[in-house]
Amino acid sequence: MSDASQVLKNFETEYVPQINQTLQRLNDGWIDQPILQSAMTYSVNAGGKRLRPLLTLAVLRTYQDQPSSGQLMAASALELLHTYSLIHDDLPAMDNDELRRGVATNHMKFGAGMATLAGDGLLTLAFEWLSKADVPAAQQLALVRALSHAAGPAGMVAGQAQDISSEHHQLNIDQLAKLHRQKTGALLHYAVEAGCIMAEVNEDERQGLLKFADQFGLAYQIYDDLLDVTATAKELGKKTHKDAGEEKNTYPGLFGVAGTKQRLKQVVKSAETQLVSLNQSTGRDYSLLNAFCSYFKIKE
Repeated sequence: MSDASQVLKNFETEYVPQINQTLQRLNDGWIDQPILQSAMTYSVNAGGKRLRPLLTLAVLRTYQDQPSSGQLMAASALELLHTYSLIHDDLPAMDNDELRRGVATNHMKFGAGMATLAGDGLLTLAFEWLSKADVPAAQQLALVRALSHAAGPAGMVAGQAQDISSEHHQLNIDQLAKLHRQKTGALLHYAVEAGCIMAEVNEDERQGLLKFADQFGLAYQIYDDLLDVTATAKELGKKTHKDAGEEKNTYPGLFGVAGTKQRLKQVVKSAETQLVSLNQSTGRDYSLLNAFCSYFKIKE
């Protein structure tokens, strides 16, 4: 295991349990309907890497000591919203998936109607958590504003709409990059932005970190596209080889597997270089954020 991989593993070992413990607050009276509560908690508790709140916490740890309980709640709100997006993505009217995180998708267990409502509940509850997290009011407002933009019709939802409307129609590289920047990259951009907001990072450093976030987000989607054609359903916890069958726009569809691997290497290198540049200008240690780039395992 590389040094960066070990750094990331140690960070996950420390903070994933704290994120999961925070997410257990869903059982503390936030949901006032028993079947809806079961449906919402089912998908939140189904597992997952918790990558997005981890990114937020990594920014906080880069600039301060241990995150507060309020900061953990604000970071975990993003996992609620991310889970909503997965529930809705899996619905019959969208990707029609039966497996997510190694278990039956929400609509397979609770029906499409209740799954839709579970997603709605998680989406709106994410903003309630941000508004009630014990962080300064100015930060609450900034977080709500940033997440609503990232998740909304100029961000993730726009990317999802473009993804649906572009099926059976080949996008060029610039159009594909924009689709991925919105559909996947927007929430990863926000994950880093949320850390910057709560750590009160100055504007120059914030812009540098957001450039890293955008390259990381692009790498994440390229990697996801690659795994869809190279990994097994057991490895991913979801059905594979779906994108080509549905004629979705992907990097392997545009560049092939070998070309996609090369593009992924370039984008990961760009993300790492952005942190090197920040280190040179600030003298700050960004090795924790750099360790997230070890997430991408590129097999030759």
